[in-house]
Amino acid sequence: MFNTHAPQKGSLLLSEPFMLDNNFERSVILLCEHDIIEGTMGVIVNNRSSLLLSDVIPDIENAQFPLYIGGPVGVEALFFLHKVPEKIDGGIELVDGIYFGGAFEQIRLLVNDHLLQPDEIKFILGYAGWTPGQLDDEITQNSWAVHNKFPTDLLLLQDGEDLWKQALISLGPKYAHVANFPKSPDLN
Repeated sequence: MFNTHAPQKGSLLLSEPFMLDNNFERSVILLCEHDIIEGTMGVIVNNRSSLLLSDVIPDIENAQFPLYIGGPVGVEALFFLHKVPEKIDGGIELVDGIYFGGAFEQIRLLVNDHLLQPDEIKFILGYAGWTPGQLDDEITQNSWAVHNKFPTDLLLLQDGEDLWKQALISLGPKYAHVANFPKSPDLN
């Protein structure tokens, strides 16, 4: 079995190396909600787009913040993860030192005044969602490995492929070899 842990709010989902769904190929998803009645919501943290924050928020002047595609649902919605609760009010701590959301007006000012750095925050368009029981079924089918005790600095890495590999390696030796599998098995 590819997975040995139960998902919970703050878990990482790591896609199996040969997932056929292009939306989730080599994805690392941070679960923001996991409820047996309401379902599950998370954001892909390693799918960097070619867009910058300044491309979607017109009054953002600082163009150094990349946007990530958080999933195929609600792609018009902007989410963010950060590690600076002393700068941004209202975020919800998902895992040690990593916060989800907060006061966007503060972010706008911090970004424009160059008081927020790309390694402190990650901007994400859209999310991934599962109906009750759907994620559990996918985990049983070995589509995902669940990681509950990971180095939280992984979440703000900017290199998507490296983030997926480092997250798998941090699961331990059983998973480390999977990180080196080629994207296409026929290339092996």
